Amino acid sequence: MIGPGASNPQRDMGRTLAGRVSDACPRTIVERPTSALARTRETARLQTVETTGSGTIRVVLCDDHVMVREGLKKVIDGVDGIVVVASASDGAEGVEATVRLRPDVVLMDLAMPGVDGVEATRRIAAEAPDSSVVVLTSFAEQARVLDAIDAGASGYVLKDASVDEVVRAIHVAAAGDSPLDPRIAKAVVSRSASDPFAVLSEREREVLALIADGVPSKVIARRLGITEPTVRAHLTRIYRHIGVDDRTQAALWAVEHGMGRR
Repeated sequence: MIGPGASNPQRDMGRTLAGRVSDACPRTIVERPTSALARTRETARLQTVETTGSGTIRVVLCDDHVMVREGLKKVIDGVDGIVVVASASDGAEGVEATVRLRPDVVLMDLAMPGVDGVEATRRIAAEAPDSSVVVLTSFAEQARVLDAIDAGASGYVLKDASVDEVVRAIHVAAAGDSPLDPRIAKAVVSRSASDPFAVLSEREREVLALIADGVPSKVIARRLGITEPTVRAHLTRIYRHIGVDDRTQAALWAVEHGMGRR
């Protein structure tokens, strides 16, 4: 028999992320900072954690709601093998933390003041392409999720997902795959049916077009003003998005779909 104060695993298994975040946060009213001092205090929340354990997945949280960030951090830090290395209150802070820390995964909110999640994702894809961005969103933001995919997001989970689903998404993204919530995946599949390049960001399309023309990675880097490791990171994402295994297959796929010189 389970006592009144004991935890029931079967009952807890179905708890959603929103519920767990609510439990992890203090039940206080948090006002958005407006003064310079308040802003300084808010910026100071961008705290980092050094990790030395091999195999640990490093995560950056980016959300403008203090309670969401703090709740997510407590939930995620309670999972073995995953650690939150920074929390950012807007897109600009999220980009800065990602470029500086090079985490494995960024959990990105979309609706934020200033630099929103779509623009932050675009900048991360360009400046830190080895970090996988997973959009954490509401179902009502379906159209914006498609914009985030265009900007370079690797996947997305909904805010009413269970903690297990969020943890699974982090593992999938860290492994180089795309965690997709089925409720939004249908929209992506539908759009991809009419546009085979819909899953690629603008930069990935530029790289793929040059690959189709047989341009070496060193030359691609020079033409696009990026480094060779960044080109390789884009290629890895391109292979995953279009379902091929190497550069030759990617070039053939691109030519078959109208890219490259005629």
